[in-house]
Amino acid sequence: MRALCWHGKGDIRCDTVPDPQLQDDRDVIIKVTACAICGSDLHLYDGYMPTMESGDILGHETMGEVVEVGRAVTNLKVGERIVVPFNIACGDCFFCRKQLFSLCDRSNPNAKMAAAAMGHSPSGLFGYSHMLGGFAGGQAEYLRVPYGDVGHIKVPDGLDDEMALFLSDIFPTGYMAAENAEIEPGDTVAVWGCGPVGQFAIQSAWMLGAGRVIAIDNVPERLAMAHQHGRAETIDFDKVKVYDQLMEMTGGRGPDRCIDAVGTEAHAGGAIDAVVDKVKASLYLGTDRPHVLREAIMCCRKGGTISVPGVYIGFLDKIPFGALMNKGITIRTGQTHTHRYLAPLLEKVVSGEIDPSFVITHRASLEEGPDLYQTFRDKQDGCIKVMMKP
Repeated sequence: MRALCWHGKGDIRCDTVPDPQLQDDRDVIIKVTACAICGSDLHLYDGYMPTMESGDILGHETMGEVVEVGRAVTNLKVGERIVVPFNIACGDCFFCRKQLFSLCDRSNPNAKMAAAAMGHSPSGLFGYSHMLGGFAGGQAEYLRVPYGDVGHIKVPDGLDDEMALFLSDIFPTGYMAAENAEIEPGDTVAVWGCGPVGQFAIQSAWMLGAGRVIAIDNVPERLAMAHQHGRAETIDFDKVKVYDQLMEMTGGRGPDRCIDAVGTEAHAGGAIDAVVDKVKASLYLGTDRPHVLREAIMCCRKGGTISVPGVYIGFLDKIPFGALMNKGITIRTGQTHTHRYLAPLLEKVVSGEIDPSFVITHRASLEEGPDLYQTFRDKQDGCIKVMMKP
């Protein structure tokens, strides 16, 4: 089969690789009908994620048609269409029973490697390093789905792939980000980053009762999408100082809830801390560029909440922890417990409350994928979201 494979920093290739095979009775094999490039894939492309190996198949936003099922899978049949969550969960461990699916205790075969870096291992992830399982990803013609009996949601007949695909990651991620922000009716919510997750965080903030949503970015087409589709007020951080603008917009109080939908590779114009972060990362003296997290802590109102769906990888420098503590701010983080949100968010799509396809700007084949990784990373050609059909 054809698949997008990682061969080093900035080196993604469309290779011919062996087709996946059933390895466990709970496995499912799907023929991929749609997949996407996620913003967190760019951390792999840029070489920030450790334990990647040349030839690893990328991708964790995937859906397709079931072509083979393991003997223990009784709730799926060949020919059914399913969306696959980006994280892998057994459905029955201590954490899965608490619906903390991204913390599954059984799905990462390399848990000791992850625990050495983090203290404990999260769940396995598709296409996202050997520390997180070494699982082949879904930017490919076929995908093996471990724990396939719990790792799916069926797609209703008549619902287009473009409407369903983003249940795999970015729609639940944006929704959980807004949920973690603990939004109360009428709250002002500030969202840093208007990429795909930021766009869904904006949509979800309204669903959860926000009174105002303020979107922060510097890419014109992303800010335009946040305004047009998300009804958000916008701040271009290249034109104004974010702190000063937010204080002016909120009467000096600051936003009630802040969402960091950027993560480890934050840009911040000429802000000195961001310049230092970038230099340290380029010299391999640091792993993350947490400008947005610092800024959110300084901007958030006293007693407010900061939600962090943006991916961080290692050790963060110069976090204003004194401000965090003295202002009484709550921070909530985590990889998305995708399985928890599949059914309720699918219902929102089916009912017409939201059409998730609004974020798609580029439709392509796998063969076009390597070039589109660079286009997406460099924010060229108005690229906000790439969907591929193998």
